[in-house]
Amino acid sequence: MKTQSIPYSDFAEQNRIEMVDFYNEATEDYEFWSSDYNMHFGYFIPFKTNPFKRDSMLNEMNNQVTKRLNIGKTKNRLIDLGCGMGATMRYTLEHYKNVVAYGVTLSDFQVKKGNELLEGKNGIILKENYNNTSFQSDSFDSAVAIESFCHSGHNFNSLKEMHRLLKPGGRFVMADAFLKKDRSRLCKGGKFAYNKLCNHWSLEKLETHQRITENLKELGFTNIKVEDVSMRVAPSVLHVPFAILGFIFKKIFGFKNLKRESLHNLKGSFYALLSGLHLKSFGYYIISATKR
Repeated sequence: MKTQSIPYSDFAEQNRIEMVDFYNEATEDYEFWSSDYNMHFGYFIPFKTNPFKRDSMLNEMNNQVTKRLNIGKTKNRLIDLGCGMGATMRYTLEHYKNVVAYGVTLSDFQVKKGNELLEGKNGIILKENYNNTSFQSDSFDSAVAIESFCHSGHNFNSLKEMHRLLKPGGRFVMADAFLKKDRSRLCKGGKFAYNKLCNHWSLEKLETHQRITENLKELGFTNIKVEDVSMRVAPSVLHVPFAILGFIFKKIFGFKNLKRESLHNLKGSFYALLSGLHLKSFGYYIISATKR
């Protein structure tokens, strides 16, 4: 029997709905991963960050991303595209007093709770689609995207919107996992981990870092720098199995049921670890560039 294929636009919309539901329900679980609600992996520096203290590495990732923005002393408008609970925004506002920060997310839960955490600070989170925001063109000095563009499959439209929002000379930095080769060339184990990861974390797909570089050049970005920081990120990834077990035990001894979205989050975390073991297929990169 011939099966009817699902149009890509319908698939993308279904993925968006699943992603929003996932974050509306599972975001509060991230407090177990990070007391600051950092919804990403960390960055390890020997003799500076403690590999046994997860938040030390997670906030170092915020530091590594923000310092690549080259924020000066004049007023700087920053946008976090896919900001989660605004942890990176809060970190930046704490360390750069001249920054005004805006964050966008599709999750109502993240908007509400994130703005509560930002109360009294020079930042705000809005419910917006980072592929098509309502902000004026050339209105931001800086832009960041930490493990967020993967939810759109590192789509060209995400990069295009970021380019539109930045002023000429504006800087952007993204930190995320990328493929090192096309999905069709993944080994059987790598393909299995990849498919499971995308399914449980509601990721449309992962792109290769080579394709991202090509897209950035096409859009007119300059000073493009691609840094493989996989080994710096690895110590925080190794926290995953312990975090999963700790979270499950906390739920069990608290006589609480695991929500469907929580289970997806835990499984996604496990397959992120499994994917990371395929060093020839997956890598974690910090990519930065300047709008011409």
